[in-house]
Formats: sequence, C-alpha cells, structure tokens
Amino acid sequence: MQKKILLAAGMLAVTAGLSGFLIQSGLTMNIHSEPANKTVVDAKDLKLPAGFSAKIIGSDLGTTRHIVVGKSGDIYVKLSKLKDGKGIYLLRDTNGDGVIDDQKLFGNYPGTGIKIKDGYLYSSSNKAIYRYKLNEKEEILNFDEPEKIVDGLLDHGRDNAKPLALDNNGNIYVTIGSYNDNCREAGSGKGMSPCSILDSAGGIWKFNAGKSGQTFSDGVRYATGVKNAVGIDWDFKTNSLFATIHGRGKFDDFYPKYYTPKQSAELPAETLYRLKAGDDAGWPYIYYDHFQNKKMMAPEYGGDGIKTAGEKAINPVAAFPAHLGPNALMFYTGNMFPAKYKNGAFIAFHSQSAELKKGYFVAFVPFVNGKAGKWEIFADNFAGVDLVKPTGPIEHRPCGLAQGPDGALYVTDDLNGTIFKIDYKKK
Repeated sequence: MQKKILLAAGMLAVTAGLSGFLIQSGLTMNIHSEPANKTVVDAKDLKLPAGFSAKIIGSDLGTTRHIVVGKSGDIYVKLSKLKDGKGIYLLRDTNGDGVIDDQKLFGNYPGTGIKIKDGYLYSSSNKAIYRYKLNEKEEILNFDEPEKIVDGLLDHGRDNAKPLALDNNGNIYVTIGSYNDNCREAGSGKGMSPCSILDSAGGIWKFNAGKSGQTFSDGVRYATGVKNAVGIDWDFKTNSLFATIHGRGKFDDFYPKYYTPKQSAELPAETLYRLKAGDDAGWPYIYYDHFQNKKMMAPEYGGDGIKTAGEKAINPVAAFPAHLGPNALMFYTGNMFPAKYKNGAFIAFHSQSAELKKGYFVAFVPFVNGKAGKWEIFADNFAGVDLVKPTGPIEHRPCGLAQGPDGALYVTDDLNGTIFKIDYKKK
C-alpha cells in the first residue's frame, strides 16, 4: 500500500506502516510497506565451522542480490527484478530483539549494486548509478528523489549487473560485464580481433562518487580484460580494488579437437584479482587454467589447450573451480569472528560445477600482509540438496554479502529471496 506523508514543520514520528522513521521538515516520501516476517528460523542445514551459527531473518523477499547494513543495523537489499514496482528493500529490527519487524520497498528500478559510503547509500540499476542522502544513523532522508550520478552504462541484457565499490578518495567503481561470452564473431568460433567490446564493456570503470549528471564518457576505464566481475570490493587494508571474475563458457562446441567435454566443464578457473589502474586481466584473449596454474591462449585466438599467453596480463591472486559463479566479494573487518578471518575475503558462489557436483557455498580467502592464502569453504549446503544425487530442487543460491555493525555476516539468496545471518560465539 502506498503512503505519502508531508511534514510541514519540525520532526514527527511516522505512524502505522512507517513507524520508526523520523523525517526532516517538509520532506515528501512515497514507499511501499508490507508485513514483515516476524520470526527467526535457525538455518540448521548450513554447514559452518565450529562456533558459528546461522539464522534466516528474512524470506520470500524476491530476487535479493547485493546487500549492505548501516551502522544502526538497518539492512538495504537490492532486487534484480521489481517487486510491487520497487527495487530496494529496507529491513529493520525496531526493538532490538533480532527479528525483522518492519520492511519497506522503495526505488523504482531493478539492479544489483548497493553500498554505503560517506553519508550516502549508493545503488545501481543495469544502466545507471544513484545515491540517497543518509542521516548520522545511516537512515535515508528522502526515498523518492535519489540523485542520479551516472547514466548511460551499457546494457545488452546478458551479464548486465552493475556491482559497485568505493574508495576513500571520492571514487566509485562499477563493473560493465561483457554481453558476448568469448568475443566471438556471430555464428562462428572465430574471435573478434581486436575485441571491440572492450571499449565499453568487459572491464571496470571509475567515476566521481560525488558528482551528479555523469555519463559513460565521463568515466575512466580502470581495468580491462575483466569479462564479468559481479563481486567487487575495495580493500581498505591494502587500499586496492579486488574483483571476482566469472570465467568464460564452453570450449568443446567449436574446438572438440583440443578440448573434451570434461575439460570444457572443468575450465577455465573462476578468479580473484587485485586490480590497479590500467591493469589487464586478459579476457577474451586468454583464460586461466587452475590445473596448470598458467595463463592460456584462448582457442578463438589460436589456442589449443597447450599454448600459454598473456605476458602483459596480470595473474589472479586466487583461483577456484570452473562455473561456480562468484557473485559477491567482501573483506571482513569486524571483531566478532576469530582472528584468522580479520582482513580476509568472503566470496559468495552462486552456481555449481557440474563436473565436481559442488557449489552454492560461501568461501573464505585469508590474507596475510596483503597476500592471499589457501581458500576454504566457509558456509556450505545452501543448495539444501545432494548435488551428486539430487532429491529435489536447489533451495538457495548465495548472491550478496554484508557485514553488520556487530561483525555478523549477512548472506542473500536470489532464488527464494532469503537472508541469512551468520554469528559466532566462542565456546
């Protein structure tokens, strides 16, 4: 139900469906309220390290993608498909009992990216970036009129999510994924040479986080050769941008001479990169083979599964099995979890390796002195079914990650609109 409230002077407590909001004098607000799920369910099926526990704090919310939690505990979740005409959720525990008892929808655009930085909530559609002014509690002051800071980002429908990251110097970074999986010429296995897609996609662009009215031409291509980085995050410990990249698709469709169906299912690696200005991760000309730990020449450009290439392309800092779909990246800075997790990276994997029969988990990559260590599975069994011999449908696909003010880890699922909260208690 739509509620429009105009406050003429002072500050008034908003009643009924808008309880808990304090809104500045003269502010108009139009958002959709709906009953909240006022129960918390233990997520007993999740497999976690000793001392950790998980609860489901929200369900049936729609296509919940990336997520961020404000300093007061307010949860903002981006939806990739509109629900009741809106694309962002605000979830709130108004009495501090750990239960979401107030949930509201706002923003009339779908998308993936959402971040909080320097007094603003930033969010993206598949073509633009917006921001909302926050108060000192990181609560939105005006839901109806976000400031559009960037417009005209490429959207061809495929791999069109626009995840976001922000640094401490007033810059915002946005992925523009490639709409052509291998930069092949239409109907053939031949690669475009050069790959003209890289002029406007297949990379990460940098814009001014505080300037409205920017277009694509105002941005700077920060890193190229990045096929589709749905997970990006700025690591303030090393003051650098990191990105998880979805690997390319099949090899054996046009190149059965060089790749078996099994090899096509096992390659290439999903990768984690540390990116500096001007870096090239090598797509589409190369791919990373995690069995050989080498950058290989792509078959569209003369590769045969043996030839290495990419002397000027950077190496990943970590590599994972193929086709797992890394959809979120978050560096952990909280104090709730044991010390080994401090300044390390969590990654939400959204899909599965059909060959390994493994997937739908959250992984952890430790970082020591800025260098990545051996990765491990942190939270498993979001699928809720045996992937080797499935007895039913997949239940959840991890998609977004966020850290709460208390150090808890939040995980979204964009299949059934579920939000998990993972806590730790020392025994």
